Amino acid sequence: MNIASNCLRIENLSKKYVSEKDKVVHALGSTTIDIKENDFVCIVGPSGCGKSTLLRIIAGLEAATTGKVFFYGKELKEPTRDIGMIFQQYSLLPWRTVEDNIVLGLEFRKESNAIKKEAAEKFLNIIGMGEFRNAYPFELSGGMQQRVAIARALANDPKVLLMDEPFGALDAHTRILMQRELLRIWRDNRKTILFVTHSVDEAIYLADKIIVMSSRPGTIKKVIDVDMPRPRDRSNVLYGAMSNEILNMLDDEINKGNNYKIEMQDF
Repeated sequence: MNIASNCLRIENLSKKYVSEKDKVVHALGSTTIDIKENDFVCIVGPSGCGKSTLLRIIAGLEAATTGKVFFYGKELKEPTRDIGMIFQQYSLLPWRTVEDNIVLGLEFRKESNAIKKEAAEKFLNIIGMGEFRNAYPFELSGGMQQRVAIARALANDPKVLLMDEPFGALDAHTRILMQRELLRIWRDNRKTILFVTHSVDEAIYLADKIIVMSSRPGTIKKVIDVDMPRPRDRSNVLYGAMSNEILNMLDDEINKGNNYKIEMQDF
């Protein structure tokens, strides 16, 4: 597969929800995106614009109202091990050790103990947590738990990682450390990453490409190529200019959204 070829194509995807009171909420408008292999793509947009919904549809966790998802040219109709998802909540099993959490997916696939052991060693080394292999989630900091969640996803060897606000619950310093760690893991493993965030700074720091979404129903407002070398310098004039551009776009969309605000849980 040519590295420049499309890994994912999201074609005319939309999603409507019906509330308990039969109110229809159009969360995601008709959306088309092409994601190249090994790209790191961030999605930003106002709350409720369908960012998380989009990831869940790609992951096969819920159905679209209209449209299709293609993975290397083949339409996706059910979840696949080639697409892994990491949530904001770490979702670690509290009764399992770090090592046992990492190999959970391999256990479901009934892999041999030798394969599980090899994977555990590899990914404990990648996340730098070998000395914590026998620790339980409650004994770990938030950043350490998220590193374990990333290792668990990588252990399944997916081609694509979907990440839904994975650092949103972390303090500012830990968040910066995890951003650097994620970039290191991405460089070493060369996965395709689709990363949802509310932080414009985080998107610019991480992404090759930033997708800015409109207010609900979310559609693509602009796609921005981040043409800055890594590691990125937050004091760079271009960094600041790009941040202002995106923040201004989001302000415009939030103002539009306030004109027809619906009192309903943020999808």
